[in-house]
Amino acid sequence: MAKISPVSAKYIINSTIFIDGVVDRPDVIGAVFGQTEGLLGADLELRELQRSGRIGRIEVNVDTSSGKTKGTIIIPSSLDKAETAIVGAALEIIQRIGPCNAKIRVEKIEDVRISKRKFVIERAKELLKNLMDGVMPDSQELADEVAYSVRVMEVTEYGKDRLPAGPIVDESDELIIVEGRADVINLLKHGIKNSIALNGTSVPPTIGELSKKKVMTAFVDGDRGGNLIIKELMQTAEIDYVTRAPDGKEVEEITKKEIHKALRSKVTIEQAKLDMSTKDKESSNRQHQNRSYQQQRQRPQHTQQRSKEVSKPRSATNDEKKKFKTMLEDLVGTRGAYILDNKTNILGKVPYTELATTIRSLSSGVYAIVFDGNIDKELVAVAEKVNVRFLVAMDTKVKQAQTKIAMFTANDL
Repeated sequence: MAKISPVSAKYIINSTIFIDGVVDRPDVIGAVFGQTEGLLGADLELRELQRSGRIGRIEVNVDTSSGKTKGTIIIPSSLDKAETAIVGAALEIIQRIGPCNAKIRVEKIEDVRISKRKFVIERAKELLKNLMDGVMPDSQELADEVAYSVRVMEVTEYGKDRLPAGPIVDESDELIIVEGRADVINLLKHGIKNSIALNGTSVPPTIGELSKKKVMTAFVDGDRGGNLIIKELMQTAEIDYVTRAPDGKEVEEITKKEIHKALRSKVTIEQAKLDMSTKDKESSNRQHQNRSYQQQRQRPQHTQQRSKEVSKPRSATNDEKKKFKTMLEDLVGTRGAYILDNKTNILGKVPYTELATTIRSLSSGVYAIVFDGNIDKELVAVAEKVNVRFLVAMDTKVKQAQTKIAMFTANDL
């Protein structure tokens, strides 16, 4: 039999086998070749595929116990995705091996290239860190770039909630609470290693437990969302101090000088409560004074708003839909995302978990996003800020009427 080179194998078919009786390994292999013969046509005949090197050596491992046999069948393939899936499905038609009833179930088809890419990424990180330890950079710009990469690698996952955090959370008596992973990275970039992220707008139990033991400073964005997070923290954790990024800015984007200025300007939680209470009263008074004026303007404004809401998103061309469908199929199971320009060329590929942060950093030039995941309100809000035209995903939690961005799911395509 021909043997496929491990280097050329693109996919591995992993399947399990259950047999009501005792059989040997050659019986299983014989059944695989014999019972699939002529089933798939001449182009996908297993014996011919193996002779030509497109299907590798079939590995069968069986174990017999109490008169029954179970084991695994592993088949390497250099065929394309569709052909490999057909060969895998053909295994499941085998119902008898020798005199015994049998059942074969394909558990998964593994893309060998994905595991290789993961290895390359992890090894590259390790090599880069070793280079930092042993090589003097040639310029300040290079030093800053490499130092930033190392800071990113220092982000850890803390506690049962696996919250993004700096490396000295346990050792430090004082902690800085920020909103997300990108905020932690920005603080690390500027040498602040005792931060921990909420990883969302709700406060996880880990933060509540830490707040009982350490001095906690909430460092939030300079917008309304920051105020909401402070109110949530006041109710669910023991916060000692509060500070904010400059108005209209996010913690993840501010400079070293702005970070240190904000931390020097922190106020006690009592003062923060008083300030928020005063602002709420002032806001209430202004609303009361302007109510009649607002009521007069409400009808024309409401009409304009409805006009905007009912405006339909831009429709995609047939060529664009075909490209979106091909890219989405290519991403199945990878948890990755393609970012496209207005000619539907791929600008880059990022993990789904880093998608929102990447979009914020680009600020413009993103025409469409295709990703292996679900469209949610948070992603839509970020995409609208940078004028994304299309979101293409496996499924969506957002209705089309709620956004001006055109959305497509796997079923739509």
